[in-house]
Amino acid sequence: YQIFSPDGPQHHVVNHITQQETGSQRNMLEESGRIARGDVKPLDQLQLSQFDGVIFPGGFGAAKNLMTYAFDGVNAKVRDDVAALIKEAHQAKKPIGALCIAPVLIAKVLKNITVTIGSDPQTIKNIEQIGAKHVVTKQTEVYSDIDNLVFTTPCYMLPATIKDIAACADNLLLAMKDYL
Repeated sequence: YQIFSPDGPQHHVVNHITQQETGSQRNMLEESGRIARGDVKPLDQLQLSQFDGVIFPGGFGAAKNLMTYAFDGVNAKVRDDVAALIKEAHQAKKPIGALCIAPVLIAKVLKNITVTIGSDPQTIKNIEQIGAKHVVTKQTEVYSDIDNLVFTTPCYMLPATIKDIAACADNLLLAMKDYL
């Protein structure tokens, strides 16, 4: 596997202890490297033909930096490079995985797909307004839209333990593996 990230400034930096913006600036690629503790490459270097599929981990950073959903809801914009990757993977019939809030990202780009974020009523309403379908799931469950090769799981969109998040990731990979 290889981790990729956009290379550019984050929308903003938040002190997660106080929930206050710090006023400082951080780079998405550098932060991805810090979090992943490893080799992260710029998204513009990704050659999809070298990979069997793509996975978007989600999280609040994805809602703020890969798209503007955290600020604009159903009117969110997806970064052009991220949207291009999603479209390319879909056209190449490569499986796309999305965890946590990332199913919204996929729904913004690929219309008429089915995803899950768990059971949050407002997010479900937004997904449906965007033009996708939603299936309610419980923690650690994966919804597999086989027709579109889109695999989604709720993670922190539902109350979760670290063990739950690990199970979500494992279950997503297990669901995707037959389509890789």
